[in-house]
Amino acid sequence: MGQEKSFEERKKTVYDLICSELYAPMKIKELAIVLGVSKEQRPLLEAVLRELLDEGKIVLSKRGKYSKAESRRLVGTFTAHPKGFGFVSVEGMEEDIFIPEAKTNGALHMDLVELSILPAAAGRRREGEVLSIVKRGMESLVGTYDKSENYGFVIPDDPKFGKDIFIAKEHSKGAVSGHKVVVEILDYGKNGKNPSGRITEILGHIDDPGVDILSIVRAYGLTPEFPEKVCRQAERVAKEVSEADMAGRMDLRDWQMVTIDGEDAKDLDDAVSLTMEGENYLLGVHIADVSNYVQEYSALDVEALKRGTSVYLVDRVIPMLPHTLSNGICSLNQGEDRLALSCLMTINPKGEVISHQIAETVICVNRRMSYTNVKKILADRDPSVIAEYEALVPMFERMETLAGILRKKRKKRGSIDFDFPETKVVLDERGNPVSVLPYDRSVATKIIEDFMLIANETVAQEFFWRELPFVYRTHEKPDSEKIKNLSAFIRNFGYRIHIGQEEIHPKELQKLLEKIDGTDEEALIGRLTLRAMKQARYTTSCTGHFGLAADYYCHFTSPIRRYPDLQIHRIIKDSLRGRLNENRIEHYEAILPEVAKQSSLTERRAEEAERETVKLKKAEYMQHHLGEAFEGVISGVTEWGFFVELPNTVEGLVRASSLKDDFYRYCEKTCELVGERTQKSYKLGQKVTVFAAAADKIMRTVEFEVCPDNAYDAYADGKEGASWQKRQES
Repeated sequence: MGQEKSFEERKKTVYDLICSELYAPMKIKELAIVLGVSKEQRPLLEAVLRELLDEGKIVLSKRGKYSKAESRRLVGTFTAHPKGFGFVSVEGMEEDIFIPEAKTNGALHMDLVELSILPAAAGRRREGEVLSIVKRGMESLVGTYDKSENYGFVIPDDPKFGKDIFIAKEHSKGAVSGHKVVVEILDYGKNGKNPSGRITEILGHIDDPGVDILSIVRAYGLTPEFPEKVCRQAERVAKEVSEADMAGRMDLRDWQMVTIDGEDAKDLDDAVSLTMEGENYLLGVHIADVSNYVQEYSALDVEALKRGTSVYLVDRVIPMLPHTLSNGICSLNQGEDRLALSCLMTINPKGEVISHQIAETVICVNRRMSYTNVKKILADRDPSVIAEYEALVPMFERMETLAGILRKKRKKRGSIDFDFPETKVVLDERGNPVSVLPYDRSVATKIIEDFMLIANETVAQEFFWRELPFVYRTHEKPDSEKIKNLSAFIRNFGYRIHIGQEEIHPKELQKLLEKIDGTDEEALIGRLTLRAMKQARYTTSCTGHFGLAADYYCHFTSPIRRYPDLQIHRIIKDSLRGRLNENRIEHYEAILPEVAKQSSLTERRAEEAERETVKLKKAEYMQHHLGEAFEGVISGVTEWGFFVELPNTVEGLVRASSLKDDFYRYCEKTCELVGERTQKSYKLGQKVTVFAAAADKIMRTVEFEVCPDNAYDAYADGKEGASWQKRQES
């Protein structure tokens, strides 16, 4: 890049290098060295690269490396947006590709599509064009039927599908307007024509109790009912524990042990025991031996893998295994002999596991405890509850001490604790929401969490070092770009995180969460931090768990409700019984990648279904509180408005257009809406008083409006939820 060359010649020199077959993506420093660019000429090189980016000839990666922009043909899954555009996710690509509405080429939500990536200017996200539809993603969907005289339409529940489904009269199955139905798509339509289909199932009328949740169940392909063959097999194997079953097992029936669960839990798959040996703790985590009853490749096993996990919805549980097993012989019920797989750990006062043993055992739980009663013993010091469980109180006190030691050790290494309150929706007998509450963790839930975590780590570490095929729980490091964005955002609140060489240590995020503890912005920054993280998944390689700052982690403790746990129980038992020969190892190496993939997919599906049912019931709850005022915190700000979260975890949108006293503009730098005339602002973490203006069960959304200044302070007289409109009238 000598001085005698013109700008265009320099551009050609740089572009030719980047297009060379031998070229590997480089940062600007590396390009400068290869091209012999001096320090004084760096601005010239920057200008050349900037123009090539603007022309769409080259692209800049997130890591600052330059490469040739190519119109590549790729295959990925199309996610539609109700407004017509969409995104395609391609396996191996970190960022989705934006598809403008004019370039969707008839693609519908969840279709597998072939696309080309269009050249993009510097700093802009990649755009693409759908070239063809490889495979339709949705063969059936759930919606509401609207009947006309000779035909009808199904309006999909999922707004992402975007088009109503035409139903000929002969395909209506006798449905009437207002029926919730499952429709099979026969033709996907083209040239602006609507898709057509036939109704395969009528779920009930939109207003019938339970139909709203059943619609979500069907939409996610969940199946509450088990095939008859599976049920028969479950009944055959669910026999009481016999002497033959106990043969060769370690007998722990005289050990003092308990289960600690929620009051309404029925599938009790873990029990705990704790004694002392000098200054060391002898912790036992005893897990139901489900693999004794669910044999590999049996009908029960095939169905369990298909489901992958139990699904906990607001009004029902869709179990991975039939109730005969999950609530019966596999449940560690009080006073009944049960087969278990136990992880017995000796832990020193520093929280270090100095020795452990994994064994096939037979156990008998002394008492079934609830989180509530353990909390009453340890935190509330309730005399009546302490008296009722007098013999167990010393063990609970030891458990509290050990759990604290383990938590402190995890914290020291950088484990991140997202202490968000979960939502508990209380329903009446007709399925109507009567209250929405934050479901906080107590001393009792933390004890069980801490004990399960240490057992999972201990099991994973042993099998990693034994170099045996296994299923691990993996949580990868966050994307560096998302962490940089988080870092830039929290500076608005005066916080800093240290990022070293494009990576961040979990301890930095842990320290951030400690700093924001108790502040107005705690919930907001906590959630943004969580969103910056990657999703945990199941893998066959042990690459560690970022969030827990753990080098080794697996899921061992819930085989009744999670398939990966059941799978590794089989491997552990084969190992204990000396059956892990070369053939068996090859067998596991062959099947485990698909087990990990299926388990990750079904886990995502379950999480989404659970989240949708909660959103639906929150919206239904707020329909009964329209016009009532609440104090909340601004949890998100966009150019079209801001979101407000109430103390009960309900979140709703305040539209900028509803702020009638001024015209509000969005300030991206400070993430706030600012009034042009008054300079009044609405920013993240700010407390506001709002009233419920609208709620939509179908869309699962809530809308708020800000109470006018001085019109009504919802908390001034302690009348939370009082109607500010009625107060204004008086």
